[in-house]
Amino acid sequence: MTTQDRIQALLVGSGITINGSETWDPQIRQEGFYKRVLTKANLGLGEAFMDGWWECRQIDEFICRLLKVDIKDRLKRDWPSVAIALASVLLNRQSSKRAFHIGEVHYDAGNDLYEAMLDTRMVYTCGYWKQAQTLEDAQEAKLDLVCKKIGLKAGDTVLDIGCGWGSFAKFAAERYGAQVVGITVSKEQKRLAEDRCKGLPVEIRLQDYRDVNEPFDHIVSLGMIEHVGYKNYQTYMKVAAKNLKEGGMFLLHTIGSLESGISTDPWIEKYIFPNSMLPSLAQLTKAVEGLFVVEDVQNFGADYDKTLMAWFANFHAAWPQLRDQYDERFYKMWKYYLLSCAGSFRSRRNQLWQMVLSKGGVEGVYQSVR
Repeated sequence: MTTQDRIQALLVGSGITINGSETWDPQIRQEGFYKRVLTKANLGLGEAFMDGWWECRQIDEFICRLLKVDIKDRLKRDWPSVAIALASVLLNRQSSKRAFHIGEVHYDAGNDLYEAMLDTRMVYTCGYWKQAQTLEDAQEAKLDLVCKKIGLKAGDTVLDIGCGWGSFAKFAAERYGAQVVGITVSKEQKRLAEDRCKGLPVEIRLQDYRDVNEPFDHIVSLGMIEHVGYKNYQTYMKVAAKNLKEGGMFLLHTIGSLESGISTDPWIEKYIFPNSMLPSLAQLTKAVEGLFVVEDVQNFGADYDKTLMAWFANFHAAWPQLRDQYDERFYKMWKYYLLSCAGSFRSRRNQLWQMVLSKGGVEGVYQSVR
């Protein structure tokens, strides 16, 4: 059996045909593709795309179909995955000494890139598409949903852990009259967030979450715990509990995994989010034991598919203006990142959870907001 035959055999039930005519069928440009994927699995697949060894008109659907047939289980565990998992066990890869690495690698990639890709508020987390037709509307709906879930009112103090470019801080201050402290590990995010929140009761800090030590009425964290690591989940929750006033609300917004793991996809680890991993509900609920009451959990992971597709459309449209700062390999890397992630949410292998946690429990029944 040839290596091509072995790959095609792995695709049984997916509807994918190598060099087929469907939009999701991969077109192979380099014969070495097959051996590269068999020996390096996910890492090899992503790197081969970046190197131009294969193309596909609809990468998002290709990945979705791969995940629906559990392609990872069909491929034997590859050495890059083993190495990452081993490092996750032996080391604390998200320690305070490493806290700023993700900022330098990913979030400092260039504000021009993110301004072109995101909505005008620069929200780099999943939008809420329940009644939205555009990315702009979906992101505003998400920010408003967060504020309503914590019962935000004028004069409340809020800690925003992983504040990005200040999108939530600006919205909460302008729309709800809140006073917000946002923390980030990205110098570029801090610089632009301060500029965008100028004149508002908002303070942006370059600070690790473990170094916060002051009381707040509420805490939000939108898309940051994915960088915390399983060894630090309880520390993260203890920091939140320490800084949240009695009776306060903590909203945690995170991408989630269906299974409890200790590492991430090797391609994502190497090229997009170093030292990252997706938590499971089991890991999160274990970490909040004795600290918070879980008042509400909402899953709208399917909305991340729409969000990522909108981000890619913006990125692709802006590429003629961006290509002077980034090379063609970067374009392929970013395209694979956004579209493969869209496919993972479409397959429902990845989730998006919003957890509402209270300190001491609310009186009566918490009124879920949808």
